Amino acid sequence: MDTEALGKFKETILRDYPKLSLSHTFRFSCHKDIECFNQCCADVNIFLTPYDILRMKRRLNISSSEFLVKYTDSITIEDKGLPLVVLKMRQDEKKTCPFVMKDGCSIYDDRPWPCRMYPIGMAAPDRDYGGNREAFYFIVDQEFPCLGFKEKKECSIKEWKEDQGANIYDIEGEPYKDITLHRFFLNGNRLTPEKSRMFNMVCYDIDRFRRFVFESSFINMFDIDKETIENIKSDDKNLLEFGYRWLRFSLFGEDSLMVKERVLNKKREELGLQ
Repeated sequence: MDTEALGKFKETILRDYPKLSLSHTFRFSCHKDIECFNQCCADVNIFLTPYDILRMKRRLNISSSEFLVKYTDSITIEDKGLPLVVLKMRQDEKKTCPFVMKDGCSIYDDRPWPCRMYPIGMAAPDRDYGGNREAFYFIVDQEFPCLGFKEKKECSIKEWKEDQGANIYDIEGEPYKDITLHRFFLNGNRLTPEKSRMFNMVCYDIDRFRRFVFESSFINMFDIDKETIENIKSDDKNLLEFGYRWLRFSLFGEDSLMVKERVLNKKREELGLQ
């Protein structure tokens, strides 16, 4: 799906789909005895969040760089300069997911958010739609008849999220969502190519970001306490949280990080300001 098609699809959801809350109930169940089992795991656009990638690359025991090359494609929302990462389907006739097997998902415990939530989706307006910018849930449409909707199991969206382990993904994904829906973009601004590459590295290629932090002068430029430095050396989740702070500083000019006084003084000297 290119960015134009993605935009049109989002517009359709925001305009036409019923806006559901956590209390909405629906009937659905998926298991191996259903005739259409695994059919939804093919020729689909699965957008991956940074937390999705952390879980998946750790499950596969490979680096983030290797994961991106082997299992993903990238697109850019042109009017924002925002890079997005999409799970790459196999190059077979059905374009099946690389992780789906006869008995189901081979990385099931670490499957990404969209797979956990199916058949529920969530949309977050990036502009005012009828006085409301709040995110809402909707039932995902599929071209094939999903027999899971004919099952007797009924639950609310809230119960479904708890059962599928999706809540931790929401919590860990909130800082990412806050950045992608930042007022910088709502005001019509666009990332420069350099900042777009920085966003891509921090959010999706966490191992390369770690090298950027520790194999350059980065640490010496900012006031970062020793505990934080130790925490981000080997823990991907801590490093990603730190990366969000860096993005707010580098992309939007927020004071989420503080430059060391001696670095500022040197810069003032270079500019002839003191």
